Amino acid sequence: MDSRHGRLRRSIRCRIDVSVAKVRTPRSAWVEAALQALATGGPESIRVEALAARLGVSKGGFYWHFEDRAALLEEMLDSWEQSVVGDVIARVENGPREPRAKLRHLFELASSSADLLPADLLAVELALRDWARRDDAVAARLHRIDNQRMEYLRSLFGPICIDEDDVEARSILAFSLFIGSAFIVVEHRGRRRSQALQLAIDRLFAESWG
Repeated sequence: MDSRHGRLRRSIRCRIDVSVAKVRTPRSAWVEAALQALATGGPESIRVEALAARLGVSKGGFYWHFEDRAALLEEMLDSWEQSVVGDVIARVENGPREPRAKLRHLFELASSSADLLPADLLAVELALRDWARRDDAVAARLHRIDNQRMEYLRSLFGPICIDEDDVEARSILAFSLFIGSAFIVVEHRGRRRSQALQLAIDRLFAESWG
């Protein structure tokens, strides 16, 4: 009898713990914690126990929301994709209508993209690109996302360019500026980094390359 009562008490306590964890840690909190872990330590650092410790809860709440770690990784990637593609495009399309104004809005969003999610999305982006070198599924997703981004850039540059070659050149330069500038550590002859980047952006939006 005591043994049965003990098991019953443990079962009730477990259900209570899971319910409390669900209230304290919504599904989105686990996804955000996973993004932060990815940004700082790569995919290997996305462990249920570590995320629970980061959130200050037991890991029981995790299994209320996700079947396993793979399910969390999939939703984390979906969340990131929505933030850097769907949400960004929606915000640009809801802004100014003039082509150059739309492009400037896009670059403003790219330079301050951390407000779309608390995690640093550029750090997440770089971690994902490193991960894609070792994981075919992540590489395939990244390839699809990059194609979506390039297509959107082409649609924005099209109205201000003289031909398709001009569109392609400006689009790839703009994309490379966003991704590649994070790897460059140089001085800019008396200018701040932000000023140098703005000069590059202004050149991309100019009517002529001359």
